[in-house]
Amino acid sequence: MPVLPPDFADLEPFADWAVPSERARYAKRIASSMDELQAFYDVAFPCLESATGYLEQLRLEDMAEDEKRLLWLFCALVTVAFAIEAWRQPRVPDSGASSIDAVVEPAI
Repeated sequence: MPVLPPDFADLEPFADWAVPSERARYAKRIASSMDELQAFYDVAFPCLESATGYLEQLRLEDMAEDEKRLLWLFCALVTVAFAIEAWRQPRVPDSGASSIDAVVEPAI
């Protein structure tokens, strides 16, 4: 059963990236292989412009569950992008046991 808006059916295999917290997205990135990160990036990045346009038409407080998952999926793309584009590894280089602690998450 689809969990994302119908216009983004190509992203369904990566719906497990649609997690609501930054900490969970970071943990998923660290636990993923570069092949997994690259596969997600390769499918999601080309959809970024259309997803942004789609989401910009919505109000956060009025989003349906599938639309929230789409937003979270693209938040995950941001989390993955540096690992793919700059570091070539899931972890931040030369950072030891780094972590991200969001004090406040976006309200949805």
